[in-house]
Amino acid sequence: MSDILLQIDGKEVRAKEGMTLLAAAKSAGISIPTLCHREELQPFGGCRICVVEVEVRGWTKIVVSCIYPVEKNIVVRTRSEKIDRIRKMILELYLAHAPDASCLQPLAREYEADKDRFDKEASFCIHCGLCVRYCSEVKKKNAVGFVGRGPSKEICFVPEIAAKECWNCKECFPLCPTEALQAAYVLIEALKFPRSS
Repeated sequence: MSDILLQIDGKEVRAKEGMTLLAAAKSAGISIPTLCHREELQPFGGCRICVVEVEVRGWTKIVVSCIYPVEKNIVVRTRSEKIDRIRKMILELYLAHAPDASCLQPLAREYEADKDRFDKEASFCIHCGLCVRYCSEVKKKNAVGFVGRGPSKEICFVPEIAAKECWNCKECFPLCPTEALQAAYVLIEALKFPRSS
C-alpha cells in the first residue's frame, strides 16, 4: 500500500491509504477538536466539530475530518475564518443543550462561543452517539439507542435490555461528554421503580 502525500496547515504529510484526515493530522502532530471520536469506535461524524477546509484542484469544500479519507495532493486547512465561524456556531448550539458541560468550556473559550446565543433546550445531550455506538460496537448489547429524528432526536435506554445489561455495566457513562447519561439512567430507574414513601 503506497503512501499518500497531502498538505495539512502548510505541512507536508504522508498518510496511508484508507486513513481519515483526522488520523493523518494526528499522525503529523496537528490537533483537530472532536467530541464524538474514539479510537475503539467506528467513525461517526456526528459532532461536526472536526470540520476542516479541503482544497481539491482549486475547489474548496468543508468536510468532516473524522470520516473523510485522505486523497493525494489535497490541501487541508484545520483553521480559517470560515472554519472558526462554523465551529463557533456548532458550539453555541451545543451550549444551548448543555451550558455547563466541562468538555465544551475550553472550546467555547477558544472559539469565543456565546452560551446565551440560542434559547436553552435542557436535554443535556449533544447527540455525539458515543453511548449508543459503544453499547452496540464494543459491548454488542444495544441497550441504548436514538429515538426520533432531526431536532427531536434523543438518546433512550431500551427498557427490556437495559434492565438486564446496564445495571452491572455502565461502561458508557464516562464516555458521555456532557456527563448527563448517568443522570438520565438514574432518572429512568427512579421512574420505573419508584420508592414507596
